[in-house]
Amino acid sequence: MKLLTYRVDGAVRFGALHEDAIIDVSTRLPETPSIRAVLEAGALERVAEVVAGVAGPDRRLSDVDLLPVVPDPGKIICAGVNYRAHRDETGRSEAQHPTLFTRFADTQIAAGADALRPTESDRFDYEGELAVVIGKRGSHIPEAEAMSFVAGYSCYNDFTVRDWQRHSSQWIPGKNFPGTGAFGPCLITADEIDDVASLKLETRVNGEIRQSASVADLIFSIPSLISYVSRFTPLSPGDVLVTGTPGGVGMFREPPTFLEPGDVVEVEIHGVGLLRNVVASA
Repeated sequence: MKLLTYRVDGAVRFGALHEDAIIDVSTRLPETPSIRAVLEAGALERVAEVVAGVAGPDRRLSDVDLLPVVPDPGKIICAGVNYRAHRDETGRSEAQHPTLFTRFADTQIAAGADALRPTESDRFDYEGELAVVIGKRGSHIPEAEAMSFVAGYSCYNDFTVRDWQRHSSQWIPGKNFPGTGAFGPCLITADEIDDVASLKLETRVNGEIRQSASVADLIFSIPSLISYVSRFTPLSPGDVLVTGTPGGVGMFREPPTFLEPGDVVEVEIHGVGLLRNVVASA
């Protein structure tokens, strides 16, 4: 299934994407009014039954305003420098453990929304990534069992304010300006992806390919990230792990090339979706 969160007539709802139209699930399952609530209730199979029983979609995709796939995750934990090509371009040495930072839920934006370059900086950069959405609660998860905790996948653009990222050894300021965490458009449930490591990620700026990599190139794999994170904090349904960006970010181009208002940034993960945002001034 392809699940998405949206606003229509002032109400926040979630549904299933059917070609370019939406089957409204939240009104048919009022006890689970959001994707996070569905995951907390372990009700993905019930959602699939509802979708299968609907004769046709309820509304066109163009008639709604998309929201981040999970607007209200309890945790967003991001991996940094987790592709070999990106590690090489940064000049960082090999690490024994993942480099992690947090992103706040209220920084997130949907597919189609403007990515906001803050007034405090002109060093605004893209980072196309694969997001993993957790489907059930777990702590100290063995790596061999980690994939059973995955509800599904989506596209993420971890837009970064580079100078604020480098103000100190902690990256959180550069990763948490408003309107900089693009997430969507859909959650592709895990049963739709046969081999997540074979997925190809591509980031384009104004149509030019800037990043291209296979998820197999991750230094710390999805199972290892889930296992490691769950050792220091419990993972809950709806939590999001953002797995890292490939080489090719603007900061390390020659010369460095940062985003300007009007730039169109697309993150496409084949089999998962296409996340498109236009840069605007905050």
